[in-house]
Amino acid sequence: MTLPEQTTSRKLDHLRICSEKEIETGCSGFSDVRIVHSALPEADMDHIDLSCRFLNTTLSSPLFIAAMTGGHPGTTEVNRRLGRAAERFGCAIGVGSQRAALERSDLRHSFSVVREEAPTAFIVANIGAIQLRDHGPAWAEEAVSMIEADAIAIHLNPLQEAIQPEGDHDATGCLKAIEELCSRVSFPVIAKETGSGISRETARNLWNAGVQAIDIGGYGGTSWARVEGVRADEAGDPVQRRLGDDFQSWGIPTVVSLMEVRETGGPVIATGGLRNGLDIAKALALGADMAGMALPLLAPAMESDAALNSKIEEIHRELTVAMFLSGAATIRDMRRVRTYITGDTRDMIQEPGCEKHYGDRSNSRRRI
Repeated sequence: MTLPEQTTSRKLDHLRICSEKEIETGCSGFSDVRIVHSALPEADMDHIDLSCRFLNTTLSSPLFIAAMTGGHPGTTEVNRRLGRAAERFGCAIGVGSQRAALERSDLRHSFSVVREEAPTAFIVANIGAIQLRDHGPAWAEEAVSMIEADAIAIHLNPLQEAIQPEGDHDATGCLKAIEELCSRVSFPVIAKETGSGISRETARNLWNAGVQAIDIGGYGGTSWARVEGVRADEAGDPVQRRLGDDFQSWGIPTVVSLMEVRETGGPVIATGGLRNGLDIAKALALGADMAGMALPLLAPAMESDAALNSKIEEIHRELTVAMFLSGAATIRDMRRVRTYITGDTRDMIQEPGCEKHYGDRSNSRRRI
């Protein structure tokens, strides 16, 4: 099997495993967050405004349809449905890694269908930091052109690369490659983790390199160590499977990562273990500009348009109720909502050097 064939086969493996197996692990930290209730909300729940601004674009919802799939003919219909949902609800959407389509032009349609179905949506292209380093800004520009994207996410996935049998173990030069890309292109560059979170130290390096947003991709949702462990088990490789098992709990919980990154700059997208509209409300109260989901939308996207639309409507209802009970009529209001933080999350953020006070939720100014 050639390298491009391995890439596209792996994409289908990932989609199948994520839809069929239990691949979530750990705690994102949202269960440790409680929004302060407003007994006098002074808001009309039927007129709650979910619209938000992100990278100079007005969106109808802060729900970000996070990167899931593409790169195999079997994923095309899923991306069609996700694109239609993004267009219908006015959500931003990110596609999965476009590496396979950059290696094989016959797979490009599995990604370009998103723009076909979502002509006005804010779409985020996606390539890996290692591929950016190896192929240069031209690959990023081609990925954006392929789907007429509005921005590109450069995904950072060292844990997955370390566990994956086909993974690239050399991560040197990636920050320099990101800096070069940011200095060269006119479209926004987003740095994106894939399930292990981003620390304040890494965030500062990324802002200084020129990225215009960070998707924290924290620990507590889909575990790519577990996904790769399942692949290894299916391939009869017990050593690699155990490696995946050993590192299932590696990473920075989403809430902790969000609080660290928002103190260094913005905009910030919170992804990693968000499972409902209440989690989105909590993320917004903690300073996120948008909040993303992938796994909760995957099963309905594989089922039908009706199932996917119903799921997104449910998420929006939950978010609307949470905002009403917080006394927040707009997404901007949510940034002034107070929270209580308990448990392991509180312990982690109160370690020496971490933030101990929760008064100011604004992350509109960079503080590096």
